[in-house]
Amino acid sequence: MPQARANGITIEYESFGRESDPVILLIMGFSAQLTMWPVSLCEGLASKGFQVVRFDNRDIGKSTHLSQLGAPNVGEAMMKLMSGQPVEAPYLLDDMAKDAVGLLDALGIKRAHIVGASMGGMIAQIVAAKYPEHTISLTSIMSTTGKRDLPQAKPEAMAALTTPPASDSRNDRIAQGMKTWRIIGSPGFPATDEELRAAVEAAVDRVPYDPAGVGRQLLAIVASPPRNDILKNVKAPAQVIHGEADPLVPVEGGKDTAASIPGAKLILVPGMAHDFTQALLPIYLKHIGDFVEGAEKAKAA
Repeated sequence: MPQARANGITIEYESFGRESDPVILLIMGFSAQLTMWPVSLCEGLASKGFQVVRFDNRDIGKSTHLSQLGAPNVGEAMMKLMSGQPVEAPYLLDDMAKDAVGLLDALGIKRAHIVGASMGGMIAQIVAAKYPEHTISLTSIMSTTGKRDLPQAKPEAMAALTTPPASDSRNDRIAQGMKTWRIIGSPGFPATDEELRAAVEAAVDRVPYDPAGVGRQLLAIVASPPRNDILKNVKAPAQVIHGEADPLVPVEGGKDTAASIPGAKLILVPGMAHDFTQALLPIYLKHIGDFVEGAEKAKAA
């Protein structure tokens, strides 16, 4: 896959569709590589007349891993968070938003439809709020504003996401990955065992395990301020998609996001949790595709 220099780092990315078409920028979530955006979703959106760009965030996949920043003490940071103390982090979600905007600039893309999932939704929110000149529309999926008094993740979901594998071996990494996705996955749209194993194996085999990079991403989330105030500034068309069965980012996070953005559309999906299974693809393709098509028509009007 190609790479681009942006915001002082190297970003691995992949594009689908024609370069002459309007762009959809896909921003993935915490500890997840660009491959978590299913190829069938990217190709489906491209078939609707869009150039689709997905990329690895900093500290994950084949983009720059900021190892010089050291391994954070995640346990200490979480204790501070729970006791109401400020948390320090090597970088914030704002820096990751600058990465996304920098990638667009590096690719010569002036404006794009910004689509983010989970942590990627948080980053997408910042892009739409602080970089309106780069934003045609915003889609925030399974994400939240970071408001401190919102319901938090179920303990078993947070534990699944933050528990390291038993070892760095391929088998242990695959086992932990499959366990995690089963816990946070959609009960109404479950992945088959074959589908889940293939996705986890592809992620494990793509790059070595980097727990320090994952820890730095986690600190970026917990140390970043709530986004409610800046979301009031979003002028682009916006939609929020959230699963009613999400154990990791409870549905109240999606509701608060939509309520914080003027005119935002809220789509709640029964049985959906925190994943991108093949069974969910028609829902994502319809809601993202219809929305960006509508935003393009409104822009041209």
